[in-house]
Amino acid sequence: MPIARQQLINVESTPFYHCTSRCVRRAFLCGQDDYTGQSYEHRREWVESLLLKLGSAFCIDIVAYAVMSNHYHVILRIDLDLANSLTDTEVIERWGKIYNTDNLMNVYRAGGSVSEDAQRWVEDTLTYWRTTLSSISRFMGYLNERIAREANAEDNCTGRFWEGRFHSQALLDEAALLRCMAYVDLNPVRAGICATPEESDPHQSNAGLKAKGIKPRLS
Repeated sequence: MPIARQQLINVESTPFYHCTSRCVRRAFLCGQDDYTGQSYEHRREWVESLLLKLGSAFCIDIVAYAVMSNHYHVILRIDLDLANSLTDTEVIERWGKIYNTDNLMNVYRAGGSVSEDAQRWVEDTLTYWRTTLSSISRFMGYLNERIAREANAEDNCTGRFWEGRFHSQALLDEAALLRCMAYVDLNPVRAGICATPEESDPHQSNAGLKAKGIKPRLS
């Protein structure tokens, strides 16, 4: 029997999670289709760009990632301290990086006066947004939905691009985290993409984050 997502992700147990998503059938996330000769390498940039965008909006750190031909891995760290310390303005700014904000919220952000009822709505909405910005389910859902839409549009098709919802594994201690980071960074090596992790393309692994000056957080 499937386990509810809220039971799989519990920040009180650990803030670190290894998440994966896999394409359906013969769909390609990146790489080259030897049968048709078509290259999908440009889709690596899609994944990396979205990861960096979401990392700047959500209160979730990207610890490591690897993009393979038909799946990807990403290790995420929920930063509840950051989420709880954000001002209302910062919550609105972060939300606006990925979702639309309505006129009332924009008036409130600019310091304009709102009615008592509107004030209650703003406060309730900001509480919801703050919680959502530390949600791995929303992070992964946004990432997978955008990739699927772009891939289906490019392939001129409809239907599922991913096998299903993403898989997540809690990393309960430092040893599990380090083992998982090694596993993710060695994925391109095991797949024969490169001989060592240092030789991997910046878009294939954690090197992509380091190249942009983003230091993974392990605490």
